[in-house]
Amino acid sequence: MPRLRIALAQINTCVGDLGGNAELIVDACRRAVDAGAHAVVFPEMALTGYPVEDLALRESFQLGSIRALEKLAGQLAEIGCDDLLAVVGYLDADPDQPGGGPRNAAAMLHSGRVLARQFKHHLPNYGVFDERRYFVPGSSLAVVRLAGVDIGLVICEDIWQDGGPVAALGQLGVDLVLSPNASPYERDKDDVRLPLVARRAAEAGCVLAYCNQVGGQDELVFDGNSLVVDAGGAPLARAPRFVDHLLVLELDLAGSAWRGRGSVAGFAVDRVVLSEAPSASVPAPAPAQPLLAQPLLARPLSPEAEVWAALVIGLRDYVRKNGFSSVVLGLSGGIDSAVTAALAVDALGASAVHGVSMPSGYSSQHSRNDAAELARRTGLWYVVQPINAMVEAFVSQLGLTGLAEENVQARCRGVTLMALSNAEGHLVLATGNKTELAVGYSTIYGDTVGGFAPIKDVPKTLVWRLARWRNSDAERRGETPPIPPNSISKPPSAELRPGQLDTDSLPDYALLDDVLDDYVEADRGFTDLVAAGFDAGLIENVVRMVDRAEYKRRQYPPGTKISLRAFGRDRRLPITSRWREQRP
Repeated sequence: MPRLRIALAQINTCVGDLGGNAELIVDACRRAVDAGAHAVVFPEMALTGYPVEDLALRESFQLGSIRALEKLAGQLAEIGCDDLLAVVGYLDADPDQPGGGPRNAAAMLHSGRVLARQFKHHLPNYGVFDERRYFVPGSSLAVVRLAGVDIGLVICEDIWQDGGPVAALGQLGVDLVLSPNASPYERDKDDVRLPLVARRAAEAGCVLAYCNQVGGQDELVFDGNSLVVDAGGAPLARAPRFVDHLLVLELDLAGSAWRGRGSVAGFAVDRVVLSEAPSASVPAPAPAQPLLAQPLLARPLSPEAEVWAALVIGLRDYVRKNGFSSVVLGLSGGIDSAVTAALAVDALGASAVHGVSMPSGYSSQHSRNDAAELARRTGLWYVVQPINAMVEAFVSQLGLTGLAEENVQARCRGVTLMALSNAEGHLVLATGNKTELAVGYSTIYGDTVGGFAPIKDVPKTLVWRLARWRNSDAERRGETPPIPPNSISKPPSAELRPGQLDTDSLPDYALLDDVLDDYVEADRGFTDLVAAGFDAGLIENVVRMVDRAEYKRRQYPPGTKISLRAFGRDRRLPITSRWREQRP
């Protein structure tokens, strides 16, 4: 029985960095060869980074990607990886369309040349969750015979489709399906991903290797979690989440099921034979390190641990990939700024995080103390910049009272943070959460200013859970919990007037998040919300706040996506709209 050693390289690429991404691929190929691998597979569009969005439409970028692929094939041969089969995702151009036409593609590289290419017919700049865009029948399927086994290739969404390319490869009798992916993280995504991969492996009747991207790209985070399942869908190996990793696995494959067809189920078949001899006759290079006796099966993370990891890597990569070395944020002593600061310290290190306390005349002493205590616990840079004089200048000159006076406090804080950003080169972090963003409980050009919003997609109740988890995790490791207990336990308040509490303007957060989960995440209307047991008056109030706040959400900074319906990326309603949910 032929034996094949494969490697799955979940790497952290950056869109547009063709040279840097190629270096990551070359390095992973070196390590794959050192591990004795016959083949290595990289994530979807690894050479260009993903998603490229409208860069896909630029002919110069298409040509740059194609040239980088051809150069990469030569580089691999030059460094002694010419016997390694490398599957690399990239952007290609359709020669049958005027101006090229972008094609999401993957290529098989071997012996310094491009053996085979496989394309998808749609543009790779569509929304990443548009499940209607499948591989179109009539395209070719790339198959390579290596070391006595037939290896088929599918790209990302190809595995979404029942009876699609994976089923066609099964009809051909391939021994192994390689699936490059760029599947963004969402909470509980693994509840969908593993069953899907298992179904496709069973449909193909062979082993399926799913290689996923890792890292942050704008609002998206990719969690890796690459895996290999057998023909029955059982996991054989699994990479850890949210880290770069080379997963190496040795497979015993049948190697004799090929049915010799030039086409199947509407797909043309492009089959290249590299080696009919099994790997026992043509061994891979001796590994520099012995293979693990048991393949790695990374343990799952708790719900809070996986969300925290996603938020940390999303923030870290946004900061670093956009050329910043430090961040600045306001520290109010409340839970949102405390969690944001703790995330920033975990992502960048305390020396790169600058916290600013900006007390007004209404700021309580305990809030000032909690901000200082957070700085002490985390070790971040900390300064106090009182805003009383600035507020008084606006209030006295403009004669402000009531809401206008409250909001000018938030706007003075926003001006202060942006001034420090301009003066010192920090990226400003906005500290608002998803619940506040949903109902418009924020001051535009005040607490909404910033270049990135780490907890933008995190509901308020989850913010509290994350804080408790992070402190417990620190205690478990013998470290100082980063978040002051008082910031977690005290009633939340913007402290813009004497004795103010969030509950003066909003329902209890636990109840509010329940309503928002149905209205925002599930798109349920008034009738459905009433049927779910919510009070009709409560629904009217919450729905009105959500619908009126769309203009604020459009102007909010980008932030890490962890849900199916993240504001700004997945859920965009008209700003100007007279539709209102009403009682039946």
